[in-house]
Amino acid sequence: MGEVLIVYELDKAVAARTPCGTDRAVRRVHAAPAAPGTPTATGPRTLCGKDTFAMETPSWKHSEHPEGPWYPEEYASAVCPDCDAVMET
Repeated sequence: MGEVLIVYELDKAVAARTPCGTDRAVRRVHAAPAAPGTPTATGPRTLCGKDTFAMETPSWKHSEHPEGPWYPEEYASAVCPDCDAVMET
């Protein structure tokens, strides 16, 4: 698998400002492969098959935090279990 990026599936309701710079709360944290030829842009689907079009890409990158999990630790309770299973393999 090539580069994998983190994306946030956001709630529709307005909440407090989050670390990804939005006013909507993070509902789920997903992993998505990078778009072919563009390692900083996500592909069209997450590893669990959801559309990434309306998701936010945070500035947090696993490559900058190799000692920890693939997702930001503050969102551990919101990690998509299907994406997590793929990332663990």
